[in-house]
Amino acid sequence: MYSFIVNPNAGNGRGKETWRRVEKRLKRLGTAYEVMFTRQPGDARTFAAELTRRDREPGPIVAVGGDGTLNEVLDGLSFEASPELGYIPAGSGNDLARSLRLSANPEAALKRVLRAGRSRLLDYGVVSYGEAMTHRRFIVSAGIGLDAAVCQDVMNRKQKPGRRLKLRRLAYVCSGICQLVCCRPARGYLLLDGVQKVEFNHIYFISAHIHPYEGGGFRMAPGADPSDGKLTLCVVHLGKKRKLIPILLGALTGGHIRCRGVRVYVCREAEIHMERPMAVHVDGESCQMQKDLQIRCIPQQIRMIL
Repeated sequence: MYSFIVNPNAGNGRGKETWRRVEKRLKRLGTAYEVMFTRQPGDARTFAAELTRRDREPGPIVAVGGDGTLNEVLDGLSFEASPELGYIPAGSGNDLARSLRLSANPEAALKRVLRAGRSRLLDYGVVSYGEAMTHRRFIVSAGIGLDAAVCQDVMNRKQKPGRRLKLRRLAYVCSGICQLVCCRPARGYLLLDGVQKVEFNHIYFISAHIHPYEGGGFRMAPGADPSDGKLTLCVVHLGKKRKLIPILLGALTGGHIRCRGVRVYVCREAEIHMERPMAVHVDGESCQMQKDLQIRCIPQQIRMIL
């Protein structure tokens, strides 16, 4: 039996309409299913944990929502049960769907999910932070600095009544401009795979990628491979703030890999230290302000239906 975890509020209500179309098709096909609707942040994590705790060999678990919904599902999964994970994109950004070339059409996405024998093993990442060592999984990207501040600003805007961010890229551009005015770079360093230490004086943000995209289509890590067991780290460090603009525009239009002020590293794990707390995100979800992060890649543990 298929278990659907649905965020009806994803994509400013797109999740509700997507599920209506999916359910109509499921009933027409006579497919056995159960559905759980999220009502508040954390529900998808709880549902995924309950499903994998309840059954030693659960059927496919399908997330209907955006990257944040899928992040919560991933964060709640028990991999001892080794469930197949399906995804029907209904968010505003849908960076995972963009990376894996998944259809945004609900009927086409459901057809792919119901087609047997099409799973692929994908990597995921884990971010550890704080004195109590909180651990958060991510499936697309995680970051510290400006990109995380933009994510937090977009999330706050979405929560305000009357706000409708129908154009995710435009939302990130607008928020990026606002945050760009206020942001200050910080000194910090990376420790890559426990052996290579790299220091920077003017860091605006560091992003760690399993997939190439983040922020609704910003191709920050064009070379990221979701099955190679490695992270792609992008460090943006500049002496002059105005030079951030061509980097962000380059990422929006295809990739900034050749821009000055951008360094890219490939590793299995990394430690990040900043001289002062900065915003942190995992798959666009806020992890508040942190100075120190540990990030590692868990290779080929997600059985993703493709």
